Amino acid sequence: MDDSCAPPDQAASGTGSDAASVSPQASQPSTTSAGNSNTDPNLNGPLTLRPGHELPFVAPSSYLRPKPSSRTMSDKTSNPLDKDQMQGLRGIREFLKVRTSYDVLPLSFRLVILDNDLLIRKSLNILIQNGIVSAPLWDSRNGTFAGLLTSTDYINVIQYYCQFPHEIDQVDQFRLSSLRDIERAIGVLPLETVSVHPMRPLYEACRRMLKTRARRIPLIDTDDETGRETVVSVITQYRILKFIAVNNEQHTMLLKKPVREIGLGTYTDLATANMNSSVLDVIHLMVKYNISAVPIVDKDNRVLNLFEAVDVIPCIKGGAYDELTATVGDALSQRAEDFGGIYTCSEEDRLDSIFETIRKSRVHRLIVVDDDSRLKGIISLSDILKYVLLYGEEEDDLQEY
Repeated sequence: MDDSCAPPDQAASGTGSDAASVSPQASQPSTTSAGNSNTDPNLNGPLTLRPGHELPFVAPSSYLRPKPSSRTMSDKTSNPLDKDQMQGLRGIREFLKVRTSYDVLPLSFRLVILDNDLLIRKSLNILIQNGIVSAPLWDSRNGTFAGLLTSTDYINVIQYYCQFPHEIDQVDQFRLSSLRDIERAIGVLPLETVSVHPMRPLYEACRRMLKTRARRIPLIDTDDETGRETVVSVITQYRILKFIAVNNEQHTMLLKKPVREIGLGTYTDLATANMNSSVLDVIHLMVKYNISAVPIVDKDNRVLNLFEAVDVIPCIKGGAYDELTATVGDALSQRAEDFGGIYTCSEEDRLDSIFETIRKSRVHRLIVVDDDSRLKGIISLSDILKYVLLYGEEEDDLQEY
């Protein structure tokens, strides 16, 4: 778990004008509140929630496109739709191989780097004050990059607190350099510290992210004079996919097969919670299933909201671990006013429509629902990136990276 009080793609960097952008940004898709009388085009009617639990649902109008006609198994391999799909995927891959990770960066941005000697509880306040959900770590003693701080690290601290509640005073004194010790104490395998040079092909950065299941990757350069490492920035899966959507529309528009047909997303063994579940219960689900988001549903399995790993950060601000017994509903009602809502789609929606939505909006995952807004599955950005990079590739091609 890595991937909401702040946009998860702002991994220690602020948003500037996109260097990736080659055309004006389209207007945002319409947003309707689940608690008012408006209805979402993807939903069958309004959802009534008690005060504080209202949620903006976002239904991209680009999903409302004619569905491809059904076809028999005999013409599957020669169908023009399959050929277009592969042509689109190959075009995107070639694009990623000739562009660098540096190309993805916006024209202007800010970078927050935290010293490894900083207290963990103080790092929480810094992330919240800067509107970010992760930050590169720096070992000032050795002058080297020391990894990436993410919501997963805070969840590990919570697990440590649950396993050793009598050591609450010690938890408050933990420093960022203690994160690896915490992992060992709770029996968690440490995440591989992965980075990439900013001038290497973007395809290489994507492959490294998929290999390590990282949702963001730091760009590390080396000073020619001193030979010391320099943290240039951090890029996320969202920013990469948006870069593709903005600059490669001629290929993304060829991806017209429905998401369920191409096996995009997870549709079985889904972890869910309800509005009255405690925050701690949801955190345990994330740990058990190794996921970064849990759909919040009602008794009829209708989607009401989504609790993400980044929602944990404000819950423990100032070391308030006792507040983890609060309900999910109470925690979600404290999200920032500009929270963009969750994005939904159906199993019949197409990948070209999803890329169009990513081009226009800040999307980090899509909840797959039926016509009655009942939960069917979930599509992560990792799922999309994995399909775009790996589907139909030969084994020899995969081993190059």
